[in-house]
Amino acid sequence: MMHLLPAFFLPFFGFGFVMYFLPSIVAFARSKRDTAAIVLLNFFLGWTVIGWVVALVWAVKTDAPMVVR
Repeated sequence: MMHLLPAFFLPFFGFGFVMYFLPSIVAFARSKRDTAAIVLLNFFLGWTVIGWVVALVWAVKTDAPMVVR
């Protein structure tokens, strides 16, 4: 019975990993200009709720068009 316990919890850890890096996944999927910055913010400050929410909002926000002069 004890050998089945790690296999039982594996999907929960995978779900937690995906939820933690959700802002980074969204940034990659939307091809954001600031993907590297979003990933770094998510990696270093994602453990705080505020850092995670800021990274998610940044990843979802539409990029402003670049002005070429």
